Amino acid sequence: MAAKRDYYEVLGVPKTVTPEELKKAYRKLAVQYHPDKNPGDKTAEDKFKEVGEAYDILNDADKRAAYDRYGHAAFQGGMPGAGGGGGFHDPFDIFREVFGGGGGGGGGIFEQFFGGGGGGGRRKSASGPQRGSDLRYPLELTLEEAAAGVEKDIEIERLAPCKTCTGSGSASGAGKKQCRTCGGVGQVISSRGFFQIQQTCPDCDGAGETVADPCKSCRGTGRQKERHRIRLKVPAGIEEGTQLRSTGNGDLGMKGGPAGDLYVLIHLRPHDVFERDSHDLHCDMPISFATAALGGELEVPTLVGKATVKIPGGTQNATTFRLRGKGMKVLGRDQFGDLYVHVQIAVPNKLTTEQREKLTEFAKALGENNSPLHESFFAKAKKFFS
Repeated sequence: MAAKRDYYEVLGVPKTVTPEELKKAYRKLAVQYHPDKNPGDKTAEDKFKEVGEAYDILNDADKRAAYDRYGHAAFQGGMPGAGGGGGFHDPFDIFREVFGGGGGGGGGIFEQFFGGGGGGGRRKSASGPQRGSDLRYPLELTLEEAAAGVEKDIEIERLAPCKTCTGSGSASGAGKKQCRTCGGVGQVISSRGFFQIQQTCPDCDGAGETVADPCKSCRGTGRQKERHRIRLKVPAGIEEGTQLRSTGNGDLGMKGGPAGDLYVLIHLRPHDVFERDSHDLHCDMPISFATAALGGELEVPTLVGKATVKIPGGTQNATTFRLRGKGMKVLGRDQFGDLYVHVQIAVPNKLTTEQREKLTEFAKALGENNSPLHESFFAKAKKFFS
């Protein structure tokens, strides 16, 4: 499966692109690759879907911010838009939104200019309840929090029912009435010479109805922004890039539609001591030359306290010791990874006169060829010295 191209590259725009420039670039490419202009061309159809997906993300301020920070990873892992589900809109819907008319499904690209056929092109809008947008929230955790599991209070901003009109959109509760502009059909037609242009009604947005006395707080939409606090339970063993779904905590839908979902993207802070590798942990531990040569016990940290490692005499630098079950919890299982301790022999960089004299005596007593590593090296390199 081919890797997704950068959305800015797909639309041919820089990362500093303005909304107006973004829309202009999308218009040009959408017309160029529209299936009605390229019948039977699978490549053009794929291009049309690709530019629609890119525009859907970059045209939404929240989605664009998430993409700029995390790239395609922000919309992967089972989230809508990563292969199915509903996060990315239908490219034909995006086309209709930008061009204000036809484009896919039941009509051709030029339907808006010539009407929909039959009685002058006037048709009843199919606009009904619309599901609210999904929201995304990046959450940073420590390694300890990811290992043990944690509950986090997060605060998001979402579209919720207007408190003034309780979500009706009407100041007095009178409800809705038929749109005077389009007569309830959701479309308006205007003449330009011998052309007829059919567009979504600008007053009712294609619904065919308008609020009798719009609420001033929400301007008749029935929705307004609110700060909402959520307690999120993060399971033990969660990994970098995992996405948690909180159902119904996205934006409220339009026209009585259900709310979207909230997706929380997990990021782990780098740890000062441990490095994670799936369920296992790794750490470097310094030991003295004396301990490495004579053997002893080494106290090492773990995520839940301390553990003791027995160091045999003659331990070499970079030797690895494995502590079973001292790593990360396996998500959803009663199992744990391991902790790998890599010992590093610490060489003192400052010696007193007495220490230097004793170390010199020790080196003479030890001789040069006492180490197995030394013997192995010179056995292999003997031909270079003969």
